Amino acid sequence: MRAVFLDFGTVSNGDLDTGPLERVLPGLVIHEQTPSDQVAARVAGFEAVLANKAIIDGATITRNPTLRLIALTATGVDNVDIAAARAAGIVVCNLRDYCTLSVVQHVFAMLLALTHRLHDYDQLVHAGGWEQAGQFSTFPYPIRELQGHLFGVVGHGTLGRAVARIAECFGMQVVIANRPGAAPVEGRLDLDALLPQVDVLSLHCPLTDATRGLISAARLARMKPDAVLVNTARGALVDAAALANALKTSRLGGAGIDVLEPEPPPPDHPLLDRSVPNLIVTPHVAWAAREARQRSLDELALNVRAFLDGHPRGRVC
Repeated sequence: MRAVFLDFGTVSNGDLDTGPLERVLPGLVIHEQTPSDQVAARVAGFEAVLANKAIIDGATITRNPTLRLIALTATGVDNVDIAAARAAGIVVCNLRDYCTLSVVQHVFAMLLALTHRLHDYDQLVHAGGWEQAGQFSTFPYPIRELQGHLFGVVGHGTLGRAVARIAECFGMQVVIANRPGAAPVEGRLDLDALLPQVDVLSLHCPLTDATRGLISAARLARMKPDAVLVNTARGALVDAAALANALKTSRLGGAGIDVLEPEPPPPDHPLLDRSVPNLIVTPHVAWAAREARQRSLDELALNVRAFLDGHPRGRVC
C-alpha cells in the first residue's frame, strides 16, 4: 500500500526507531513538515496518509479517490474532516493511551513547581536573595503541601483517571466534574458547583462546542484565590485573557498551561506576557516524552497492520 507521512517532524527529532512502521509500509514516503497549501498535492495518488497535526480537509479527501486510510499519531481527530472521510468510505484511526504516563508526569511537574514556587526561588537565589537573607533559609513565597486538598478533574477518560490516581497518592481528595455537553454522572459535581471548592483544577476533556471557553472569566471568579489551574488538554478550553488577568490581580493562585489557542501562539498572546505571575507555559509537550513518542509510532504501525489484515483497530470511522 502506497503511504505518505505528512508531518513526521512533529513526532520525532531524529530520536525514534521507524523500523516497525517501515516494515509494515515498505517505501513509505516521509515528509518532516507539510505546509497546508501542499497537503492536497502530497496526498495525491497515495492509499494511506499518516499524520499527526497536518490538516486533512474535505476537499483533500474528495479529490483523492485512491485514499483508503488516514492513520493519526494522536488521539485528537479535529485535524481531519471525519464526515467527509466517512462519506468517502475512508477508515480513520487514532491512538489511545500512548502518552498517559508522560502527561501525568507533566501535570504534576507543573503543579509541584507552582505550589513550591520553584521558578521564583530559583530567581531569588540567582539574584542574590539568599545571601542577603543572612540565614540558612529564606521563604518569602508561600509553599503548599498537596495532602488534604481537593483536586478537581474535568474529563475522566484515560488521562483524567490516571491523573486522579496520582493525586490520591499525594493524599488529595479527588472530585470529578460533570462535563458540559455530556450527560450528568452519579457521584460527580456540576462544574460551577465544584469550582469554589477546588484547590487544583486539571483539564482533560476534548474541545467541543460545549467545552470551548469552558474556563471563562466568570468561572475563574468562582475559584479560590489560591487555587491552581492546569490545562494539558486544548488551549481553547480556557479564556486566555481572563486567566492572565486573574493571575495579575491575585484572583487565582497559579496556572500550568501546556496548550494555547492558536498553536504556535502569536507574540502578543496574553499568556506570553512575562509580567503574569506564577504561570508556567510549555509548548504542547506534556505528551512528548521520548518513550511516548516511540510508542505512538509503534501503535501507528499496529493500526496500519490491522487495517491491512482487514480488522482495523483504533477506528474512529
